[in-house]
Amino acid sequence: MCPKFGQGANLERSPIKGPTIGGPFSLIHTDGCSVTQHNLLGNWVLLYFGYTSSSVVGPSEQESKQKLKVLPVFVTVDPQRDAPSQLCAYLREFDSRIKGLTGPVAAVRLMAQEYRVFFKKVEEDGDDYLVETSHNMYLMNPNMDVVRCFGVEYNAEDLSEAILMELTRSGTQKVCATLLCSSSPKSG
Repeated sequence: MCPKFGQGANLERSPIKGPTIGGPFSLIHTDGCSVTQHNLLGNWVLLYFGYTSSSVVGPSEQESKQKLKVLPVFVTVDPQRDAPSQLCAYLREFDSRIKGLTGPVAAVRLMAQEYRVFFKKVEEDGDDYLVETSHNMYLMNPNMDVVRCFGVEYNAEDLSEAILMELTRSGTQKVCATLLCSSSPKSG
């Protein structure tokens, strides 16, 4: 007869949870105010990581967000080149509702790690460089929990359909009017 080890036979199994994605962050909105994860609570959020010199995010992807009842938030992974004013001008070309976030490199890197986003500079030659990134896009529920993760394989129509399906499934389709900042805009 085999010996029993520990109490394993008497314990119930608990479901295995996936990896935790997301967490605390503190970045700067394009108008200069501080934004944390708490500012996004209560809204469906489409959170995208990219940079303004990327050709991956085009008007067709951004246009699909106009029809969705979510708050689109773009986090740059190239804060050295994507100053708030440049980020604001870039995002305005697509949809004025998109909120742009940047900040010190360390703060952006910390948020990217929390959201399992890979990025690094490649082929550096001064200010002329490329950024490799995973281009992750997350649909977050009003509690800031990740509901879906989207990669670059989604076209605008598929992305819209998948997001609308999640909103319908949840029974809530809250429209967000504004992003509340943690502090007043910085002057200067």
